Amino acid sequence: MSNKRKELIVSAISNGTVIDHIPAGKVFQVIRILDLEISDKEIYFGTNLESKKYGRKGIIKISQKFFQPHETDKIALVAPTATLIEIKDFEVVRKNNVSIPERVEKIAKCFNPNCVTNKENVPTKFKVLQTEGQIKLSCHYCEKTTSQNNMVFF
Repeated sequence: MSNKRKELIVSAISNGTVIDHIPAGKVFQVIRILDLEISDKEIYFGTNLESKKYGRKGIIKISQKFFQPHETDKIALVAPTATLIEIKDFEVVRKNNVSIPERVEKIAKCFNPNCVTNKENVPTKFKVLQTEGQIKLSCHYCEKTTSQNNMVFF
């Protein structure tokens, strides 16, 4: 049996954010909701990586990017197990688990085509519900509930 190295070396980022502990099946959704596919920043990502805690996980490293609260709310709704690690001068300066907000505004679309937010220029507002490990959005206006799989973000 050989003693070959079994780890993959990925470049460290000097400044930016690492999103770790993303559920493996949600990596591409996180990339989409943060518009990273059109970013001009250096981005590294991996999916289906071994994780002692989660079995399989994903990770995204973004150079020169630090997230605003509305962006971390989106991450929390899609990947509630995610950890955000901020890097400055190759050093970890902040490490936080995302927290699921109680309410969100102007970041997601209501699933109901007849909702006032889809017919008029009214900003969306949702109460965030957590039931049986699932995250759902309840519209402030029409009270329709949008499941995690049907969330569409602005």
